[in-house]
Amino acid sequence: MTVSPPDRPGRHNLDPHVTRYAARTAGMTASEIRALFAVASRPEVVSLAGGMPNLAALPLDSLSTQIADLIAEDGLVALQYGSAHGIPLLREQICEIMALEGISAHPDDVVVTVGSQMGLDMVTRLFCDPGDVVLAEGPSYVGALGSFAAYQAQVIHVAMDDEGLQPEALREALAQVAKAGKRVKFLYTIPNFHNPAGVTLTASRRPEILEICRSHGVLVVEDNPYGLLGFEGQTYPALRSTDPDNVVYLGSFSKTFASGLRVGWVLAPHAVREKLVLAAESATLCPPTLNQLIVSRYLSTHDWKGQIKTFRENYRERRDAITSALEQYMPAGCSWTNPDGGFYVWVTVPEGVDTKAMLPRAVTARVAYASGTGFYADGFGSRQMRLSYCYPTPERIKEGVRRLAAVLEAEMDLVRTFGNVSMRPISGPETPSPDTA
Repeated sequence: MTVSPPDRPGRHNLDPHVTRYAARTAGMTASEIRALFAVASRPEVVSLAGGMPNLAALPLDSLSTQIADLIAEDGLVALQYGSAHGIPLLREQICEIMALEGISAHPDDVVVTVGSQMGLDMVTRLFCDPGDVVLAEGPSYVGALGSFAAYQAQVIHVAMDDEGLQPEALREALAQVAKAGKRVKFLYTIPNFHNPAGVTLTASRRPEILEICRSHGVLVVEDNPYGLLGFEGQTYPALRSTDPDNVVYLGSFSKTFASGLRVGWVLAPHAVREKLVLAAESATLCPPTLNQLIVSRYLSTHDWKGQIKTFRENYRERRDAITSALEQYMPAGCSWTNPDGGFYVWVTVPEGVDTKAMLPRAVTARVAYASGTGFYADGFGSRQMRLSYCYPTPERIKEGVRRLAAVLEAEMDLVRTFGNVSMRPISGPETPSPDTA
């Protein structure tokens, strides 16, 4: 019998299982700001942190009737196990939705998932061995960084500007990896209304990005939860629509219908689809049939395009509120993106201010945000913060920015007086949570 070695004398370990964990758990770290957001959820705190959709515009009365009818009519199916592939009708409806962005797909190549986060996790599990390289925009979605870390992939960030991912920066990153004797498994990108940066990859850059990846033998993973939420009703051609054989597409109903149902999907080349179904079976056996049927019936019986239009108008009003408040209140030296869709504004503060160190003081002042370091795998982002405008009312947004500006002014005064005295350690990706979604 093998016995785990005891701790050294005088050392007490609070976790008796610590020697049993797999090595990959070393990359799984809890969000250092999660405890703060427990406070931030109080009603007196204006939270500009979490990316929670504003569901107040949903037709809840109609939905409740439809769900009751669904249980009454098809309860024996809805409450039973289903296929790991997803119900056929919903997969057909998903193909109709993706057609709005130029994607021509067969329902057999769609795999329904428990949110697109599950799809991202499965794709990473299928393609990444420990030490493999993943390219991702800098900054990038914290949930993606958490999955990459969990599978011990090395993330190399690729720079963005106001037009999205920079093609030349992508070439440089690929050359850097090749020089190190490593191989890039895939490029992870959020081309539309980026989380957290709020920018969109221009149509002129999209073919170039795809050509660079194809010529270097690099798969593209396109994450597109916000694509139908352009404030002027605009949709951009999906990367998948141009290069279906080299792009895995992730979609979700969390932003365009109901996040709590956790229904997303992966559209993959046929051979990859087969492995995704096997991975889904091992992870969850099958996605919840009831939730899929709710989404399918909603798409069949409601004006879902009109509902998305309502969401767009609500979020555009909130975008206008936050950009106006930033102009009015933020001190000199700050800059921010101006999104034309989605949920987020990415703010850069003056040199010397550490947004992660400042966060507890902001919460004390009854405003919360997501500090930039959580959106990088390499410790960068200390001068950035993500502000989410999707959930609060325009009035609350304005008040939240006013409070945040006052905290930032005080922080800048401290920097001017004492210099940058932050001893913040380098931090990496954090386990995703609704606070940073």
